[in-house]
Amino acid sequence: MLFPSRLFPSPLAVGAHVVDLALNGKLLPDLGKTLSRAAVAFVVAMALGTAAGIALGRSRVADRLFSAWVVVGLNIPAIVIAIVLYIWLGLTEFALILAVVLNKLPLVIATIREGVRSFDPAYDDLGRAFRMPFARRLRLIFLPQLMPFALAAARTGLSLIWKIVLVFEVLGSDGGVGFRISVFFQFFDIKGIVAYTTAFILVVFAFEYLVLRPLERHILKWRQVRT
Repeated sequence: MLFPSRLFPSPLAVGAHVVDLALNGKLLPDLGKTLSRAAVAFVVAMALGTAAGIALGRSRVADRLFSAWVVVGLNIPAIVIAIVLYIWLGLTEFALILAVVLNKLPLVIATIREGVRSFDPAYDDLGRAFRMPFARRLRLIFLPQLMPFALAAARTGLSLIWKIVLVFEVLGSDGGVGFRISVFFQFFDIKGIVAYTTAFILVVFAFEYLVLRPLERHILKWRQVRT
């Protein structure tokens, strides 16, 4: 209220603008594009990262061969990967998703690898002593120990993907939340930027509280100690 409304729009003005953009603008299609890109990159990165993390956690040879590359991947700037891929592959959908996957992959690998290393060997001995089939050992021994680390990798990786997708859309894209924010920036439209950001934050909150947290409670309910 103390500053110019053009630079500091009120919450009511932003809320009204969100509704207007959703009904008469391109807010919903832009959200759909961004979320679809994030979803594809998330699934691919989690699948590849989990497989690689298990391999590095179970094999010392593989860990010695590839651990340095994991460190490089964790520390190389995301913007460098995006620019290089855009130069190599052009401003394409594939280049954008591949850049997001490559930025998230090392984080998943490192988290899953540490999870595998923390496994209690006594449980493996127990499974062998009772001659449990591999599928049963996988379900009752391996996956319960791995799931806390997989959920941690999913949550941290997802928070990273949201931001990276928006940055890469600003660099080069034909639509999406990041692309639209870059257009608003060119016209110094603060209200449009804050409206798109607010809508995106609402989607993230909905996913966190309606999907991730109930899923986490369901998967980890075996850890609850009943007295």
